[in-house]
Amino acid sequence: MTTPGSEVRGRARRIAANQDRSLLADLRAVVPAFVAARVLIALGWLMASAVAHRYYGRQPTQLSEGLIAWDGTWYRDIATLGYERLPLEGLRFFPLFPMLGRLFGSLFGVRADVALVALANVAAVGTAVLARRIVRAEMTAGDRKADDVANRAVWAITLFPSAFVLAWAYAESLLLCFAMGALLLARRGKWRWAAVLAAAAALCRPVGIALAPALAVEAVRTWRGSPPIGRLARVVAVFAPIGALGSYLGWVGTAFGDWTLPFGIQGELRGEVIDPASRVLRGFGDLLGPERFGDGLHIPFAVAFVMLTVVTFRRWPACYGVYAVVVLVMALSAANLNSLERYALNAFPLAMTLAVLARTTRLERLGLAICGCGLFSLSALAFGAVYVP
Repeated sequence: MTTPGSEVRGRARRIAANQDRSLLADLRAVVPAFVAARVLIALGWLMASAVAHRYYGRQPTQLSEGLIAWDGTWYRDIATLGYERLPLEGLRFFPLFPMLGRLFGSLFGVRADVALVALANVAAVGTAVLARRIVRAEMTAGDRKADDVANRAVWAITLFPSAFVLAWAYAESLLLCFAMGALLLARRGKWRWAAVLAAAAALCRPVGIALAPALAVEAVRTWRGSPPIGRLARVVAVFAPIGALGSYLGWVGTAFGDWTLPFGIQGELRGEVIDPASRVLRGFGDLLGPERFGDGLHIPFAVAFVMLTVVTFRRWPACYGVYAVVVLVMALSAANLNSLERYALNAFPLAMTLAVLARTTRLERLGLAICGCGLFSLSALAFGAVYVP
């Protein structure tokens, strides 16, 4: 005789088994791309090492620092020493990633830099899994080839030219996990968890604030017919990243006397804030002037990212397009376009759009080849201290 309790337990076991199978399928799709990306990054390091010794007669600091180069050293020092014992420039690096690095380093008895690199790489796996799940969730209703596109999305985001930072001690992979999770949960109507992840994203990187308008678009779309508690959850989710950002700035104001320091310091490094259209137009002039090997080199990427953003609005629900365009506007609003490609990686719907556009086997192979070459080249240039990630 079957009792109600045994039926519930049986249903729970079936759900757990289905989730396990789904996770295994995700990992089977993710692991080859994950390994391929790290092989290309290792080759980039070898290339930078060979070129540096042969042509410059010295080894850039970034080569010896390896996976904690550039911003990774700041995250390591924040995790080890705290903000108070560092120059004020450290305040532009938001706290959640180094705090988790310190926590996991203590739990597992490893140095903070090792913990940060491990955390970034684990989160990179989560990023690829979430990319696959988002594509499948958004396409299963009307496209029988959703699995193919989802698998291409895994490769697109893992081999994105600036995705070498997902293997470094950078906060990008953790930000992407939280941002992708927040939008996926919001689309599924799980607004409370979406609020938690959106707040966490804003504590990883300032671009996490782009989730506020994206979640607002989704909240408005589903507002009608929602019960009062559901509407309240939507409002909380929309304001969660704003509140998280405000909490960090409030702490900075209390501890250092000026809550604007993180943005003021960042502004000194990236220059005046200008409108994106003017910056892109000025960039075409950079291509022909003394900055052709500086900011001018970012302009082809900028044009490609703008085009992908336009297609994103046509191919995906509006919340993804809004998130992508806000992140891209933030990146293109600075006089200094350093790290533009990394900002575009934060706009993860662009990688999903790349996966949709690669409809044929030929286009897929061409796209992966271009992305792989870009990943290898940018990682080599970053290890060689030529490119600022």
